[in-house]
Amino acid sequence: METNVQNAYLEEQRKLERVLDFIDKSLQNVRSKARYYGDNLTEQALDAMRVQAMRNLEIAAQEPYFGRLDFQQAGAEKPVPLYIGKVGVDSNGTNEPLVIDWRAPVASLFYSFTGGDGPAAYESPDGTVEGHVHLKRNLVIRRRILQRVVDTYARGEDRLAVADEFLLYRLSENKDNRLRDIVSTIQSEQDRIIRSPKNAALIIQGVAGSGKTTVALHRLAYLLYHYREQIRADKMIIFAPNRMFLDYISGVLPELGVGHIRQTTFSDWALDLLGHEVVLSDAARRQEHWFSIGHSRPLADESAPGRFKGSISFMRMLEHFFAKFEKSYIPDDDFIPWEGAVLPAHQIREWFYEEYRHYPLAKRCERVGARMKRWIEMQLNNAADPHQRKEYRKKANQRLRAYLKTWPARTPLELYRQFFSAAEPLDSAKRAIPPEIREATLRSLKKKIADPEDLAPLLYLRNKLSGIESDQQFDHTVIDEAQDFSPFQLALLREHTRENSFTILGDLAQGIHEYEGIQRWQQFEELFEPGHAVFHMLRRSYRSTLEIISLANVVLERSGQPFSPAVPVFRSGAKVRVSRVPDGRYEAAALDALRNLMAGNVSTIALIARTNAESRRWHELVAQAGIEASLIHPDQPKYEGGISVLPVYLAKGLEFDAVLLVDADARHYPQTPLDAKLLYVGCTRALHELRLLHTGEASPLIAGIQGEFVEYAEDDD
Repeated sequence: METNVQNAYLEEQRKLERVLDFIDKSLQNVRSKARYYGDNLTEQALDAMRVQAMRNLEIAAQEPYFGRLDFQQAGAEKPVPLYIGKVGVDSNGTNEPLVIDWRAPVASLFYSFTGGDGPAAYESPDGTVEGHVHLKRNLVIRRRILQRVVDTYARGEDRLAVADEFLLYRLSENKDNRLRDIVSTIQSEQDRIIRSPKNAALIIQGVAGSGKTTVALHRLAYLLYHYREQIRADKMIIFAPNRMFLDYISGVLPELGVGHIRQTTFSDWALDLLGHEVVLSDAARRQEHWFSIGHSRPLADESAPGRFKGSISFMRMLEHFFAKFEKSYIPDDDFIPWEGAVLPAHQIREWFYEEYRHYPLAKRCERVGARMKRWIEMQLNNAADPHQRKEYRKKANQRLRAYLKTWPARTPLELYRQFFSAAEPLDSAKRAIPPEIREATLRSLKKKIADPEDLAPLLYLRNKLSGIESDQQFDHTVIDEAQDFSPFQLALLREHTRENSFTILGDLAQGIHEYEGIQRWQQFEELFEPGHAVFHMLRRSYRSTLEIISLANVVLERSGQPFSPAVPVFRSGAKVRVSRVPDGRYEAAALDALRNLMAGNVSTIALIARTNAESRRWHELVAQAGIEASLIHPDQPKYEGGISVLPVYLAKGLEFDAVLLVDADARHYPQTPLDAKLLYVGCTRALHELRLLHTGEASPLIAGIQGEFVEYAEDDD
């Protein structure tokens, strides 16, 4: 067996040398060609192709491929070795590419094939292709050096355990300050999602660590490859929860050779489209309010401002209001530019409500105003006296300006204020705005301040007023942490996204912003026509060890909510350590625990506290102890790696080699659904090692857990 492994390594080493030599020569050749900066469209297209080829070769020059699949197509004499990489490399003159792009149809076999000597098949543009897999080989190449060769399948042999071993090897690697691609370890359930057709809204419920964010990013790369004639990278958009998370995921798409995809937050995008007519309220302060002790059970019903304004019923109220506003927009008065000339009101209304009815309101106003100017010019032609014509024109222009000023205000903010000032019920169901929400909103709008939940309604009104330009429409939209989005936000984004092309992903068990988000994925599914939304469940967690996931599942179970537990990959590690420390020794014990983690084989560590205020205090203590650490706060633009101190609600989406979660006591984490979600988020950030520290009574969410995956200690010496 050892000889076979050595032979395989030598074979792949020789192959790698040949491939790298070819890539280096190809790269040198394409770099030697001068760039084209002229106006010839054909030459511009050729130059763009050369630039893309150069970028692909630069990626391939470091890690040309990660897998090999020997596939014998039905009717062929022998199997053909197919090498699969992040980008394809043409072989100049032969029919077979040197390296196959992981997104190519045949490459799907590398992910979907899980063993067995029976036939295998993949879908090509020409139909189903059948055959047999003879070898599936995983390769690790780092900086042009072959580090590992593992045959995860060889025809006639049982190597499923080897396949698991290779996955565990990749999962056990330490993290840095960026999310990385998973092209070499995409699992079959993930691959099915990645290769789904573009004209469907995918809704993905994934447990913590299931790779849903990475899957969504790989899906973008796949769509650009498979539908290259129909969609463009600059017409795709990713909505993430905050700027720090955007920085954290920013390396994945470039690693896959994909650029120019817009990545933003909903708030930044909305404020941009609104021309910054409003400023955003201090969302961080409001979050701290909800997550502070004493506010651990936020309002999760329609009376909460976020849930009320984020509901479809609120959107219907706005729709009803706008329809009434539009219906009474044109006054009933005739327009008289000068004595003896009359443009009847019914004619103006006919232009506005009939001829230009397909235009948004602001555009209709422009068209009708221009039509009235043309009418005036036609009437002026009937005046024979030039002096009289000049006098009429002056008077007509003055009266037209005055007449147009009688039309109602047309900015989203002015209209939104008018909506909240209305005293009567605002829709056909006779619903009205709760007084406390009305008064608070009007106070903010008077200062041109909007809460996050006001942005979707303001954009809705903006679209009604001005319409949606082509550069504001997307070929595909990704919404990450979608459980924190409202139905109104998604309904709005549907207006901006062509053909229901969405990837919507999140985890209801991590829905810590339940005062504004959703509680059931059906709330999103209902927004699409039947059959246009496809739901996927990712239950397997690849991030954390068996011990960490086992503890996190108990926390979820004690939440009292019907969340599905995560299914861990069988990767065992250190037991979760829960330490009770006397109050007088608590801070010193926490610092000792942090130093102990630093002494281990880890690259990133998080000290997770309950709130912003407490994380700032812990950061000061860590700094005073001479330990260099970054404080992560709500306005953080970047995640720097190393040691981080942060509140638990900002940890969502991130992952660390080791986590020290402090204040895991009954006061900070009582047994409520929200606190269970927060503690679940904190625990599932850890890849390899998790420690929980408390003084006094332990949180009932972790107290007395029985099992081999946790150890309790009375002190953390």
